[in-house]
Parts: sequence; C-alpha cells; structure tokens
Amino acid sequence: MKNDCIAAISTAPAAGGVAIIRISGDGALKIAEKMFTPTGRTPVLSFRPRYMYSGSISAEGGITDFGLCVYFRAPHSFTGEDVVELHCHGGVELSRAVLKAALKCGARPAKAGEFTMRAFINGKISLSAAEGMADMINGESTAEVRAGSMLYSGRLTKEAQSVQSELTDILAKIGADVDYPEEDIERTELSDIKERLAALRERIEALVRTYDSGKKIRNGVSVAICGKPNAGKSSLLNALLGYDKAIVSSSAGTTRDVVEGELELGGVRFNFYDTAGIREQAGEIEKLGITRAKQTLSSADLALIVYEGAFGEEEGELLASCPCKAVKVRNKRDVSDEPDGNEDISVSALTGEGIGQLKSLIASTALPRGAADGAFIIEERHYNALSRAAEALNSAYNAIGVFPADIVSVDLKEAWDVLGEITGETATEEIINTIFSKFCVGK
Repeated sequence: MKNDCIAAISTAPAAGGVAIIRISGDGALKIAEKMFTPTGRTPVLSFRPRYMYSGSISAEGGITDFGLCVYFRAPHSFTGEDVVELHCHGGVELSRAVLKAALKCGARPAKAGEFTMRAFINGKISLSAAEGMADMINGESTAEVRAGSMLYSGRLTKEAQSVQSELTDILAKIGADVDYPEEDIERTELSDIKERLAALRERIEALVRTYDSGKKIRNGVSVAICGKPNAGKSSLLNALLGYDKAIVSSSAGTTRDVVEGELELGGVRFNFYDTAGIREQAGEIEKLGITRAKQTLSSADLALIVYEGAFGEEEGELLASCPCKAVKVRNKRDVSDEPDGNEDISVSALTGEGIGQLKSLIASTALPRGAADGAFIIEERHYNALSRAAEALNSAYNAIGVFPADIVSVDLKEAWDVLGEITGETATEEIINTIFSKFCVGK
C-alpha cells in the first residue's frame, strides 16, 4: 500500500547530540501515542499539529529516553502524509532501540529514499527538485551544493513547465488545423508559430550549453600538472595544496606515478594531478609514469605546463598536443625573476610568490566568469533530455510549411514528453526508481 506506515532513523548513524526517528503514513499518529508520553500528562494525548512536545519516549528493551515529539498532519508535511518525528538523544544504539519500538508498534522499515519518493508521488516535490536535494546532500564543494540548491528550488522544473505550456498552446493551434482542414492556418499564423518555436529552441539550447560548466561543478575540475623533469611540478602541487603531498627531490624523474590532490577554489572542487616529467631518455619504470602522465593529460579539463628558465621546444610540443585549455607557468622565479615573454604567470613554488595569483588564474581559465554562482545543468539525465527536446523542436521548426500539420504535431508532442521526464509527468518507473535509489535510508 502506498500509505502504509514506514519508519527510519533520519539522522546520520553516529553518536551525536540528537537523533531523529521519522514515521510516515497511515497510523503514524497512533504509533506516536503509544510511544510518547508528554511531560505531566497521561499517555493519551491529542497532538496539535506542528507543535513540539517534550516528554518520555519508550524504546525497545525497556528503555525510556527524555526527548521531543512533533506531528505533521497530512497533507501539510514533507511526504504529504501523516508524519511524526521522535527526537531522542543521539546514541547509536538508543536511536536503534526507538526505531525498533516504532516497528514493533506497526511501522515497517523505510527503503532508501522512500520518504522523498512519497513526497514526489503526493505532489509535494518535483522530480528534478528531488534530484537537487540529492545533489545538496552528496555535494563535495560549495558550488555543487549551490547548484543542487538551485535545482531543488524548482528553477529547472519551472523552465520546463513554461516551455511545455507554450507547446500546449502551439499544439492546440495546429490541432485545430488538423481537425478543421477547410479553415487552413494562415501564413501569418505559421510565421508566428515558427518564431515561437525558434525562441523555445534557443531557451532549451541555452540550458544545454551550461552542462559543460555544470559537469565540472558536479565532478570537479581536473587539472594536470605537466612538463619536463625537475621543473618543480611536485613543489608546485604542494604549494597549491598548502601541504606536502608529493615527494620533492633535486633528482630528475622522482615522480614515477600520478600524485593527486584536491583543493576548493571559488567554491568549486579542483582535482590536481602531478604527473611524471616527460622526456625522451627515461628508464623502463619512468616510461610507464610518462605514459600515465599523457593519459592524465588527455582527459584533463586544464593543464598547467610548468617550466623553468625559458619556454622551450619540448614545452611547445606539449602545448601543441594539449587537448584542453592550458596555462604556461614559469616556475622558480626566486632563482630568476626575468620573464621570458611566453609565460601566462611566473611563480615560485619554493617561496610561495605568485601562488595566490595562480589559483585565481586557474579558476578563471577553467570556468566562465560567475560559473560557481550561476544556474547550470549538472545532471547528465537532464542534459540528455534537454538535448532531445531541442532536436525535436528543431525538427518541428523545419517541418512547418513543408509537411502536414499532424507531422509537425508529432515532433512537438515528443518535445513536450521529453520535458515531462524532467518534471516527472512522463518519467518512467525505471527513471524514478533510479533517482530515488541515490538517497540514503531515512531521507
């Protein structure tokens, strides 16, 4: 049954100040009345919705804890059902004992993401907003949490619904022509429809274009630190991170494998990869490191080409073969502060000179201005859906005036249905289950 009573611990499974046991569905209030005794009253209590009561919570094993209880009456709750929350002290075993008591009183264990799924089913939250919630929970950088928050706020849903509304109106006009062909849509109306479709297509394509930046916000920006041996790449990684991550030696070829480090710049997560120095004469093990360095560079979002002295032929070849944006970093300015005219920036990994400016340059080169604060598509599912919607709109645009109106309607309906996968109106059970499987139990 959709409204059968479910229960779970909604806080992290660790010791803390407070643990929350959430109960939702038919019978949630009866369970609360069995388990909770308000201070100074008998167990029988008429709960006032949205009021927090203090009292005793009965748990499994004869345990009694002093805590809080709040009741949310349907449909004015997160799930849209009757919901009760019991707030006990945050011991791991104590919260489990309270949950066991709730299950013994008639609830069943909630599945992963089941509370949020019920909220979606009951119209309390859109599908894309639920995905935004998951992104906020799982976000590993400020920008990722912010992007999830924008998705959770319903921006994408509202945009998709706005386009759907326009398409519904256009479909109605074209439908009239199909039903009453003798009336025939005037050329002025066809021209108007084409203009509207062009505008809708641009709105969708504008969202699609944000995915490149959104993907970097979601996954982090991959930065490969590359160059010849002994250029100070490992020292530069340590200077950027602010601690010694890579082994530093005056001997060329010290770095044999890729060394990783993570740093947040402007709210965005940057993943740095210190690679082996690339040179022709190298031993067998060093050659393996060079191969991995080239593989890392081939998949990077940004490359730091580090050199000392002058930008030479090897650096030029590296830059020419670089598949991504690159920043030329002249290192060891503490040894020679005379610029060679090729560098994008000059730094000293040893003294820290220029490292702050390099961080700013990395952030501005890897992402457009204001990317961390903008609204971006961060879910691949949304990117694919919007791309398909844009293709359908383009097909409809090109068909107007060339093919019969009912052919145009097929493309327009496809665009409407694809946008419905974002809002949840046409999402399949497989899509819905996949989305909510990302949540933990209790959410």
